[in-house]
Amino acid sequence: MKWKLMTFLLLFSLLMTAQATKHLTFKESLEKSKTENKNLLLYFSGSDWCAPCVKFKKQFILTDAFAKFSEESLILFNADFPRLKKNQLPETEAKENDILAEKYNSKGYFPMILLLNPKGEILKKWEQLPTETLEEFIAKLK
Repeated sequence: MKWKLMTFLLLFSLLMTAQATKHLTFKESLEKSKTENKNLLLYFSGSDWCAPCVKFKKQFILTDAFAKFSEESLILFNADFPRLKKNQLPETEAKENDILAEKYNSKGYFPMILLLNPKGEILKKWEQLPTETLEEFIAKLK
């Protein structure tokens, strides 16, 4: 009996972890932005080939200050376009990113950062690595 309970608890915790890290689709992210009344930050990146994209993620997205701000004020969505075979995305995710690129990034800028309202309308656009400091970037997002 103890073995069954332990197995159940382990499987339950794994399931909860998997759900917590589930990648939302763009449509789900936009719905979440509507529900939570937050803008959506859509950024296009080439995570394994685009140096400015990696720099944007490191100097902006992954900082504690940005994480705190975005948790309170934004929904984030990364449309990634990796090139290395080992980094390829699932087919559905790659197709979704292609559709997003056609709509929002037809010129193929990397990184391309867009602040969208909950309707998916562009409020602000950066067609390259932001030149602002992290603090200035957050202020513009506000």
